[in-house]
Amino acid sequence: MLYALAIHGGAGAIRRAEITPDQEAALRAGLNEALDFGLTLLAAGRSALDAVEAAVVALENNPLFNAGRGAVFNDEGFIELEAAVMDGTTRAAGTVTGVRRARNPVKLARAVMEHTPHVTLGFAAADAFAEKMNLELVEPSYFYTQKRWDALQGELQRMREGGSPDTASEQTKHGTVGAVALDSHGRLAAATSTGGRTAKMAGRIGDTPVIGAGTWADELVAVSGTGHGEMFIRCAAAHELASRVRYTGQPLSDAADEVVHGQLLELGGSGGLIAVDWRGNVAMPFNCEGMYRAAVDAAGSRTVAIYR
Repeated sequence: MLYALAIHGGAGAIRRAEITPDQEAALRAGLNEALDFGLTLLAAGRSALDAVEAAVVALENNPLFNAGRGAVFNDEGFIELEAAVMDGTTRAAGTVTGVRRARNPVKLARAVMEHTPHVTLGFAAADAFAEKMNLELVEPSYFYTQKRWDALQGELQRMREGGSPDTASEQTKHGTVGAVALDSHGRLAAATSTGGRTAKMAGRIGDTPVIGAGTWADELVAVSGTGHGEMFIRCAAAHELASRVRYTGQPLSDAADEVVHGQLLELGGSGGLIAVDWRGNVAMPFNCEGMYRAAVDAAGSRTVAIYR
């Protein structure tokens, strides 16, 4: 096999006792479906960029994950979405933040990369650009799910009673989807999409649209992160992993482990990441209780997992 693909659907306090067998089956089905969307394109000789976009679109459309439909609400009761794509061959990148109407923010991020001279567009301007590009727009109610609305009410109540945002549950803090791929032409790409954190301040920008923090791709490695975004930004987690591979010659798995279990933890950050290198090796470390993840490496080995 001359290609590889890995995806994630978020990390955090994912406990077996809190997920029913039916819920677990649905989550695994969602991961398998997204993985297969990307693999189908790679098997047909399509680009890594096409594959990561397709995989992330599938996750954005699945309300079980915190991206697109089913994303979390901010402290003002709105959903503000973020996404990023990066082409490792050219280092071209596109990101969006504060999106409220573009159905698939990852498609909008790619449009920013391919049709503007910029890397990032935000808020109303990003949605206006989606309309200009004839991307599908939806009413904000499309993204609504009762589960996420109830989570917001619970978090707002907790904070009214004196709780701190920093002491929110891990499951409330985390929630991102992403994909990384190596195609049959040796090209790497990464894509990430998220609704952020439940009850985040309106206007907050996380690590997903910050190139080098939650998303990165070059000619050696592609990375997508999920976790406490502020900490991913502070240690430039995705770029740090790539730099370890490039400048020290570390194997992908070692570099990924040192970022996730070393630098992130030293800053008090929890979460995980997925990464693939130019040889088709895959790494998916996390320092919390679980991470929704799936992958097929260059040897054809398939993994779909949730817990540690």
